Amino acid sequence: MDPPLGCNLSSESKHYVCKLKKSLYGLKQSPIAWFGRLTKSMRAFGYKQSDDPDERKALQEYLSKEFEMKDLGTLKYFLGIEVSRSQQGIFLSQRKYVMDLLTETGMLGCKPVNTPMKENHKLGECTDHKPTNKEQYQRLVGRLIYLSHTRLGIAYVVSVVSQFMHSPSEVHRDAVNRILKYLKSTPGKGLMYSKQGHLDVIGYTDADWARSQTDRQSTSCYFTFVGGNLVTWHSKKQNVVARSSAEAEYRGMAHGVCELLWIKHVLTKLGFKPKKPMKLYCDNIAAINIAHNPVQHDRTKHVEVDRHFIKERLEDKTLQFPFVKSEDQLVDI
Repeated sequence: MDPPLGCNLSSESKHYVCKLKKSLYGLKQSPIAWFGRLTKSMRAFGYKQSDDPDERKALQEYLSKEFEMKDLGTLKYFLGIEVSRSQQGIFLSQRKYVMDLLTETGMLGCKPVNTPMKENHKLGECTDHKPTNKEQYQRLVGRLIYLSHTRLGIAYVVSVVSQFMHSPSEVHRDAVNRILKYLKSTPGKGLMYSKQGHLDVIGYTDADWARSQTDRQSTSCYFTFVGGNLVTWHSKKQNVVARSSAEAEYRGMAHGVCELLWIKHVLTKLGFKPKKPMKLYCDNIAAINIAHNPVQHDRTKHVEVDRHFIKERLEDKTLQFPFVKSEDQLVDI
């Protein structure tokens, strides 16, 4: 850090540095530093994770002595996410965030569309296309990435347009504008969390084989439910080229298995360990057969590590892989 204005340093101290006593906004380390400090303080008070009202009140009183803080009451708005409560449950949305985004980009008066991306899109890197403003494109896609915290429906399309951040063209900007037109038609959509009477863990996984026009890599998608409520979702291009749709689906299953195991670990820490095998739905019979019969060498030699990883989860009864029809595949891209 440079010395602040008005700080006169002598010749002997010209090589001194400033000691940072606070976490600054904008630094990647600041959330980590704050959470580490908070965790240390809570553990010093003898706490483990819980949800008890009396204990929560005692914690607030303790933290108010440890930090400068005050009770703002029931959560209604936090970092662009709106929280609404009713007898049916808790609803999360980013409606104001969407409307502000449309206003800032001049798309508030645009004609809405029903889908965030054209079906069977052919987006790729094209050197003959007219380039667009790189900084504006990156800033806009970054805001869409944050919006996907409550908008599962745009997760895949945002992952696609984010692949061209380094060299966007007018074609890519048109694809982003279509996402904005879709948001215009659905500004208030979000996530509803309600009590379903159970804590069953269920996941859906799918893969879009060789979709990328640039390198022919596939895209994996999954999302998971806990107690009938959507809790996590993900869409990402695979690291290697899959030689068949079964291989792409199998790699996608491995990502879904990792997510379910993480959820099981979190629930166990909270005292709600799943009592029956978790289900991961897949619409590819070949991938399911490979999971149950890994001897099919020709099909499995390219996914050797994933094969053993999934095999162990099946043998210890942690997971099941039921088949779901493509028309009932909720995570279908």
